[in-house]
Amino acid sequence: MRNSLLTSLATALIAVTASINLAAAADGPIDNSSLSKSGFRDHARTFGLVYTLPTSVNEVLDATIRGPLKEKLLIAKLDTEAQTFNIPHVTVVHVHSADPSTPEKMLAAMPKLPPVLQVTLKKFYTTEAAKGAGHPWWLDLGVVKEGDSFEQMMAFNTTATAALTPLRDGPLPRCTGPVYAAMGDAAKDLVRTVGVSGVNVVKDGKEQRSHNPHTTLVYSMAKFTPELQAQMNQAAKEFDQILPNGIDTTFKTVSIVEIGFAGNVLREIYRISLEDGSVLTVATGKTASLK
Repeated sequence: MRNSLLTSLATALIAVTASINLAAAADGPIDNSSLSKSGFRDHARTFGLVYTLPTSVNEVLDATIRGPLKEKLLIAKLDTEAQTFNIPHVTVVHVHSADPSTPEKMLAAMPKLPPVLQVTLKKFYTTEAAKGAGHPWWLDLGVVKEGDSFEQMMAFNTTATAALTPLRDGPLPRCTGPVYAAMGDAAKDLVRTVGVSGVNVVKDGKEQRSHNPHTTLVYSMAKFTPELQAQMNQAAKEFDQILPNGIDTTFKTVSIVEIGFAGNVLREIYRISLEDGSVLTVATGKTASLK
């Protein structure tokens, strides 16, 4: 029964994604020229679709993890990382565009929303943008990859990637330069075609999943030396001991946000309810609904 359900879901996704790809088009040309350069593309503005962490999750992280983490960062002389602003979240997809009206266009292009999601945040680990690139790197807390909500989360990533990445003006800056050069062929193909790696796409009629939902605790452009990697991996091990069962939570909203170079969320623009599709404009408090 479950296999049949997943097969039907995948078939529906392929059909929806195909129609979205036909309907969506960027207002201007997509420039991939930065992919052939040795340095990172200049960062103008990046926007994204994310699930912001509920207050209850942030309270647990504040009481258990963030204190020890800040101390470890300061000991490692990662002062910038200890002070980097971020609205804690789990990413759906990011797009780079200098066009300030991109959030409104993202809202207009939004595909069918997933239902309210019941997920578990569990397992701390370090991640490099591309192995051997040197930077950027992150310390993440993963999402348990099982259950109906995880399947719905992954399915939404597929349709959201198809609907929103055509709004980009080119690849994410952090996916260019030394990172792009160190990527494998599959990741390079994603950056060329949708502007970002680590997302789900439909190719040759089949869904290809590379999305790895997680929340990030550290964003860093410091060189990820073997010594620093060992320090951060030890921190992740200790944090797993503090929260061995992870944190169960519910995502009731998804938000359109503005993002820094490394992926940290700078501000929330639109908050969309997964219960009724209502839209809150965060800066004004005004509400609307998805069409």
